[in-house]
Amino acid sequence: MARREERTAMVTGGAGFVGSHLCERLLDAGTNVVCVDNFATGSTGNVVHLLGREGFRLVEADLTEPLDPGGSFDLVFHLASAASPRDYLRLPVETLEAGSLGTHNALRLAEGHGARFILASTSEVYGDPLEYPQRESYWGNVNPVGPRSVYDEAKRYAESLTMACHRAHGTDVGIARLFNSYGPRLRPGDGRVIPTFIRQALDGEPLTVAGDGLQTRSVCYVDDTVEGLLALARSDLTGPVNIGSEEELSVLALADLVKGLTGSDSPISFIGRPVDDPRFRRPDITLAATRLDWRPRVRVEEGLRRTIAYFLTERGLPPVPDQVIPAN
Repeated sequence: MARREERTAMVTGGAGFVGSHLCERLLDAGTNVVCVDNFATGSTGNVVHLLGREGFRLVEADLTEPLDPGGSFDLVFHLASAASPRDYLRLPVETLEAGSLGTHNALRLAEGHGARFILASTSEVYGDPLEYPQRESYWGNVNPVGPRSVYDEAKRYAESLTMACHRAHGTDVGIARLFNSYGPRLRPGDGRVIPTFIRQALDGEPLTVAGDGLQTRSVCYVDDTVEGLLALARSDLTGPVNIGSEEELSVLALADLVKGLTGSDSPISFIGRPVDDPRFRRPDITLAATRLDWRPRVRVEEGLRRTIAYFLTERGLPPVPDQVIPAN
């Protein structure tokens, strides 16, 4: 048996979608993991397969309170937050507290252990962007009092606090701006566009496309997102750095692709567009490519196939034949 490295990482929000994949990847690399979650949106089901593994510990805690899970840490990954519009609109105050109090407590813990702190921020800090594609130097176009602001401003504040600690205390930090991650372990009722389309297609329901469907998203498969976070953790880059795919699709094209890959004959149904819904979203990943040697590897069609296969497995259904491909 390979000897484990004597490294320990704390992952806040570790029972969430991206967090659970990060915990698994860290364990595979020989790093001990303390997974912290209050299960507001995370699930024990995402990490149940890790509970028996050497070096893994699950701690139920609310990060808005000071936390001392015991032991020492080399890395602190701060992912704790509601991340889908459905969740953060349901938990607006809690989302703001996770970005403010939660970030403060995670930073304090990292500082106390001399650990590198990695903040999982978001492309939502760019709001409804006026720059295309979005570079890290772009300050964004955010409505500070709109319904989406509870998430946008929580992450913007978290970035500001992270940089303040870096400048004032010398805290070793890195900021990753994640773009529309998707993959296995997304909840069917998550509310984000990909799990919603897959669930609707498999249930034979109309795929609900907001507005005219011409707004774009650049979706990044979760394995690539995690590799980007790990590349940032291994570096000395402070960031912020965009971690996302340059494969840009309209929401309407994404719906059609999901229909084709599932073999569904569900119709498209157009619904009202949410307030402050971004019109365009595409990262400039030059910084990640040059400084972290990172680029996404999983193309959207392959990532969707894997995600659909997961949804089918969860339902106890056989996989869709590989030859099934776009509807129109």
